[in-house]
Amino acid sequence: MFIKYFLSIFLFLVSLAGYAQQTQYVDMGAQALQIQGKSILAVTFQNEKKWHTYWKNPGDAGLEIKLKMFVDGNKDIELKDYPWPAPTRYIEQGNMWAFGYSDQYAHFFELPEKFKNKKIKIIGEWLVCKDICIPGTRTINLSVNESLKGSTNPLIKEPKLQKIFRNLPRNGSPKGMTVFLTKGQSQNQLALHYLIENADFSKIKKSASIVTPYLRPLFDYKHEEVYLDKQTNTIYGRIYLEWDGLFEDPEMPLPKDGVFKEALEAKFLVQYPKDQPPKIITKLFKQFTLNGDKELSDQYKTFKKINNTTKVEVDPAPYNENQGILSFILFAFLGGLILNLMPCVLPVISLKLFGLIIHSKESKKQILKHNLAYTAGVISTFMVLATVVMLIKASGDQIGWGFQLQSPIFVLLMLLIIFIMALNMLGLFEFVTPGGSKLGNTELKKGFVGDFVNGVLATILSTPCSAPFLGTALTFAFTTSHFNIFLIFFFVGVGLSFPFILTGFFPALIKFLPKPGLWMDNLKKILGVTLILTAIWLIDVYFSIVDFGTLGIYVNLLLTSIVFAFSFRKKISKKKFSNFIAFLIPVLLIFQILSMTKIAEDNLSKTDTSSQKGTMVWAPWSPEKISKAPGKYVFMNFTASWCLTCKVNKKLVLNSSDFKELVEAHDMNLLEADWTKRDDNITKFLQSYGIVGVPAYFIQKPNGDIISLGETISMKKIEKYIK
Repeated sequence: MFIKYFLSIFLFLVSLAGYAQQTQYVDMGAQALQIQGKSILAVTFQNEKKWHTYWKNPGDAGLEIKLKMFVDGNKDIELKDYPWPAPTRYIEQGNMWAFGYSDQYAHFFELPEKFKNKKIKIIGEWLVCKDICIPGTRTINLSVNESLKGSTNPLIKEPKLQKIFRNLPRNGSPKGMTVFLTKGQSQNQLALHYLIENADFSKIKKSASIVTPYLRPLFDYKHEEVYLDKQTNTIYGRIYLEWDGLFEDPEMPLPKDGVFKEALEAKFLVQYPKDQPPKIITKLFKQFTLNGDKELSDQYKTFKKINNTTKVEVDPAPYNENQGILSFILFAFLGGLILNLMPCVLPVISLKLFGLIIHSKESKKQILKHNLAYTAGVISTFMVLATVVMLIKASGDQIGWGFQLQSPIFVLLMLLIIFIMALNMLGLFEFVTPGGSKLGNTELKKGFVGDFVNGVLATILSTPCSAPFLGTALTFAFTTSHFNIFLIFFFVGVGLSFPFILTGFFPALIKFLPKPGLWMDNLKKILGVTLILTAIWLIDVYFSIVDFGTLGIYVNLLLTSIVFAFSFRKKISKKKFSNFIAFLIPVLLIFQILSMTKIAEDNLSKTDTSSQKGTMVWAPWSPEKISKAPGKYVFMNFTASWCLTCKVNKKLVLNSSDFKELVEAHDMNLLEADWTKRDDNITKFLQSYGIVGVPAYFIQKPNGDIISLGETISMKKIEKYIK
């Protein structure tokens, strides 16, 4: 249930994002026509330039095009389809391989006589990618006449459609081709080898793999390797594959004797030679050889290895392209786990621990429900953030980690929520807190909603923080496909909530916590103080984005009126009309502040952002200031008012006497890039170095070379690059 719940949320949000962008990059049409004496239904597509969709085997990531058809209203039909056109191979960021289509292409179906004078409804669904990936859908209606002809939005002219149809893959095998299966050199690995004798190397298609597998259960195909033996004019190829039988129920281990219990049928598309239609070969594997791959590997070293690829035109990948997707998932999980220790999120995590103490005497089932509700709040919020990131990227804007705290309205709303929670913990009024606790006369069962809200708040407060491992994973997410944004954000959420997932399934782990008692009332007040401190931090963040001016008086008045309203209800009167007036005042103030926020934000942008710490002057950073060799060392500090890690680093390192002496000794220039407010120049610069959030630190040498110090600094690390 747990996995199904989050998978449902994930798919829902992906679909929701897709409907927002559904036909922006792909157009779809349909034509009923006669080709080679056959009645054919052609569903045609036109992609915008440089965008691609996916084949039946999408590659390392992606989703194949799906087509659903209905006739006579909503009666679904299944038409016999012809083989899909041969795909192009794309190499995406992170060495991700994709098989799919660009420009114009079509899928073909047989159109029986019974569809004369019928209206066919066609629903297409796809994932279209360039720098990002966006799911899309479109519905069209095709009217078929007495002659089994008709068209709706004809994207491709009939002569070209006929040419595409003539070049569809067909069953067969290139002359001189042999395919066989061996045991790989690592555990649970197989190797598919092929060779083509008497080959013409000039007929290798440079925009596609020679052999592209169709997907099938139990086989998890990796990337094709191609080698040319020029002495014998032979093409050698290999595709490693992982045996997925271990994940079956019941488990199906890879046979030690090399003999499958049942023969396994596999299909492959062969795009050689390029001047002939592609071939579809079907192999029935009854067994595999237990050795041979190592010997073939040694032999391949003597041949020329080729890389016949077409690359998608995207920005250069800022990370090691040899890293697999699993390493980024691991980094995302570890980064999310470490976020639990960051100062941004500690106050809310403390509330959750408070809830664990309260529920420690409940049944294992109840404890699990509380912790899963918290986890649901965390991961749901990460999925919403991923959707926002995807939509902003789709619009062409730049975005980075912690983006929501660059919005003054969002910060103000967070401030109010945290402040009201603090008043609750301090006893000014009573409702269920995000620990799921029973306060006053409130029923405990309502605590599950509180747990969920606690997860939401923990996520929102954690995102201004950067942590080890997190930067690498987030860079991969922000600079690759739409799918990867959701994937990485999902595992950051799993990492953040993992301690509570663990204690939910194994509640004995929380036995070290003290038993509930009267002491908890004092603890509740301490937690209230931590929330007040969090609110003070958010006030600082808010006024780093907007000009304090008159707005500061209104914000102070708003917080005071909130305290008065709750105090009035508890100490003076519970009459509905009196309370309505008491709470109306802060509500009106909120609307007034929101209307003034934009003006205050504009006023702040006009002020000078230079700052001076002692005798160290930090000049505002700009791309122009680092575009040429400076002739001396330059230290760059990328920071934001809402970044607590930035403040800690500045206090311990940048404001230290050792750093001051280093600056003076080398006559170093100091530049500060303030990312408190959204700045696309800063975002682009950080992403060019594989960084999507702050803090970040750089040293520019006198010759103009720039060195990234990452997100953590020390005097030893800085001195290493200044000689």
